[in-house]
Amino acid sequence: MRKPFKIFLMTTGGLLGTLLLAAVAFNFLSPELGGKPTKAERVAFARTGHYRDGEFRNLQPTEVMTGGSTISTMWKFLTQTTPHADPPGPLPLQKLDSLTITQKTPELVRVTWFGHSATLVEIAGQNVLLDPMLSIGMGPARWATPKRYNPELAIRPEQLPAIAAVLISHDHYDHLDYQTVQKIKDKVGVFCVPLGIGAHLRAWGVAPEHIREVSWGDSVRLPGLTLTSTPSRHFSGRGLGNRNSTLWTSWVIKSAAKRLFYTGDGGYGAHFADIGRQYGPFDLALVECGQYNEDWAEIHMRPEQSVQAALDVRARVMLPVHWGAFTEARHPWNEPVRRASAAAKAHPELLFTTPRLGQPVVLGALLPQEHWWEALSIEGNR
Repeated sequence: MRKPFKIFLMTTGGLLGTLLLAAVAFNFLSPELGGKPTKAERVAFARTGHYRDGEFRNLQPTEVMTGGSTISTMWKFLTQTTPHADPPGPLPLQKLDSLTITQKTPELVRVTWFGHSATLVEIAGQNVLLDPMLSIGMGPARWATPKRYNPELAIRPEQLPAIAAVLISHDHYDHLDYQTVQKIKDKVGVFCVPLGIGAHLRAWGVAPEHIREVSWGDSVRLPGLTLTSTPSRHFSGRGLGNRNSTLWTSWVIKSAAKRLFYTGDGGYGAHFADIGRQYGPFDLALVECGQYNEDWAEIHMRPEQSVQAALDVRARVMLPVHWGAFTEARHPWNEPVRRASAAAKAHPELLFTTPRLGQPVVLGALLPQEHWWEALSIEGNR
């Protein structure tokens, strides 16, 4: 072996070894990775019927990767260019005043989307936060993960008033955000989370009495409000070796007068019709609509499936979420809402609302239906 080549191998091998050790150390040392369920908790998980051989399972057989290995899919994501994967600039934003949130009647039902899936639901006089990823960057290695389109949000987490409940759908970084939890944990009455996620919150300093872990079918009751965990078709994991160690869920939010549904993340399945029969009809459904690809076709819905899911749960109004903040798939940034809007036109019984970031949707009032993303797309194509 020639000496220069040998030196190259030794140098490259040493660098790769160092990077591997750094990755392993980071996996065990970064607080963002959260905690691990105890042995007693894992025994309890098995009694739900959804946990086998150390992992939670979907109701129907589900492949996370349907188009090849994770490595090959990541390689395509890194090397293939998608036209208009990012918007030409920040998205239109309507600032939200914390005083507005505190001044409301118990009858008001108001839903404010912040981008991706983060949403504030005001119902029965209570403030409920859905998957509050309210950071600009994502995860422990923010230099390597997607950045938010907008450099600011409609409201900073520090500005939020008291929150009755935070609902988490699953533990991925774009839904369960360590930085946001740190900023809001002292103003949250209860974190309602799928089984296993309590370990993350406890590791981050959330008091156990402020955590309610649920399996599908379990409910948490607040004054005038019932929050019920219902199935979704997805997966979980925040680090090396903990795939599917925590459950994933959708949520039913029910007051005396109104019913709302949030799909969380997940592929299309028969569970939506089951939820519609058991808990519907719904006045409004927040439906995952974005970050789909044929390479992971069973864990995220295509836009047309998102519309069908809204119909299945018997929703009167559909608000598409899981878009408008990050590029996590190989499709144009506004393709999800364009395709879903087109599909919804074939179903006049389903109202399709498309608020700007931070623009409230008030049930009983005129719904935001401006196609603001089209004008932004035209600007970017000039």
